[in-house]
Amino acid sequence: MDRPDRDDRDRVEAHAALRSQAEWRARLTVEQYRITRRQGTERPYSGGYLNCSTPGTYCCVCCGAPLFRSESKFDSGTGWPSFRAPLPDAPLGTREERRLLGRRTEVHCLHCAAHLGHVFSDGPQPGGKRYCINSAALSLDADRPDDGPP
Repeated sequence: MDRPDRDDRDRVEAHAALRSQAEWRARLTVEQYRITRRQGTERPYSGGYLNCSTPGTYCCVCCGAPLFRSESKFDSGTGWPSFRAPLPDAPLGTREERRLLGRRTEVHCLHCAAHLGHVFSDGPQPGGKRYCINSAALSLDADRPDDGPP
């Protein structure tokens, strides 16, 4: 089966944020909805992609936007899938959160506004970033070829 090219996917999914909460509830599992639409967080060491080593591209579970390559994934010891860097054209946005215990940077999908996780500045070099992403916010497309260095 042919996949739509990236530009077609972008046009189709760019309006994903216009879905109602009822539509999101019907489209997602309870856990996916809680995390992506209600800014939830998985319990550490509970996510399905934590120990996954399947080659491919991790995509937003809500709209299918490609976000991270499997080669960028590493074991951070934190209990969540962690990535060194997103794909160069990944539609990721960030927002500073102020909490009682300090500040952190939330990561979300710019196509559909899904909450994905957080980014920290304690990752491996080069780059020094650690994208700590909830498994329930991701889907793994094992068939999409990787294109470029992590």
